Amino acid sequence: MVAASACALSLGTPYVPLYRLPGALLDADSTLAGVVVTELRVPRLMLALIAGLCLGSAGLVLQEALRNALAVPEMLGVSSGAALGVAAPLVLAVSIPAAVQPLLAIGGAALGGGLTLLAAGLGRSPSAVLLTGAAVAAALQAALLVLMVMADQFDLQLIYRYLLGSLSARTWDDVTGLWPWLLVALPALVLCVPVLSVLRLGDEDAEALGVRAQRARFAALAIAIVLIAPVTAVCGPVAWVGFLAPHLAKRLNPAADAVRWLPWSAAWGAVVVAVADVPARLALAPVETPVGAWTALLGVPVGVALLRSGPRKPTARRGAARTDAARPAPRGTGPEASPSAAKENR
Repeated sequence: MVAASACALSLGTPYVPLYRLPGALLDADSTLAGVVVTELRVPRLMLALIAGLCLGSAGLVLQEALRNALAVPEMLGVSSGAALGVAAPLVLAVSIPAAVQPLLAIGGAALGGGLTLLAAGLGRSPSAVLLTGAAVAAALQAALLVLMVMADQFDLQLIYRYLLGSLSARTWDDVTGLWPWLLVALPALVLCVPVLSVLRLGDEDAEALGVRAQRARFAALAIAIVLIAPVTAVCGPVAWVGFLAPHLAKRLNPAADAVRWLPWSAAWGAVVVAVADVPARLALAPVETPVGAWTALLGVPVGVALLRSGPRKPTARRGAARTDAARPAPRGTGPEASPSAAKENR
């Protein structure tokens, strides 16, 4: 995170060496480097860290609530619903204040998540929720494609860049607009995480311990919506951060629970977005590429590699047990070795 932050603040046009960064931050309005660093690069870096923190935490909440390593915002209709809520007024030429955009994103995300839970029977089966969420996400993406067909050329470029997730031209106003939502989501997230460890035991065991699995899963989805929707309203759907960050956190400490995984998942999400934003800004300079394209390019291969290289000890033990069962018993240890067994056989 420190290395990505240093690259984000110093690299670019103009180039600001590391030893000049403190002076540029202090002389914010007196030099060109100070204006660029304080007004453009610092808010963009802060937004990348906050977006990664929210997406990494939401990914862990969804994976633990549904007991599935593939449960990510992109597969449950949450990200697609939030993007639809923000893109629809743009195409329909409806003037919306910037302060209302997070509300539209939350409404769209709630629509996608609610449709997923209703179609899956209010979350009775985690696998049903995941499969239904993929279908709802596909339907919402089809609605987005219809809007893109209706849009003119200028709006089409804006929607296309937004749907890939971009941190370009973000200012302090975008950063400060996220704090009210974080003040609501973070306390609820802290209260929800211990319940996720109980849900991991299964619905029957959770009910036996006094946790209503359906309500807890619905509450977890609501918290994930509050974490994802404001970030999507500002940055667009930054893809696959919620998939990669929890897997990196679990790889560091496989024997831990959701309480210990949460801060690591949030930190890894911030690292992933901050690292991906550096090539998004500099790889094809002076043209900027969407950060969501880089998170997908980096996140999906690494996440698949983490899944494939995971521990397989339970499978190996089951295979060894089957091998031992199929192996013939040595002489003198079977039932024929005892006289009473021989009489019974006769």
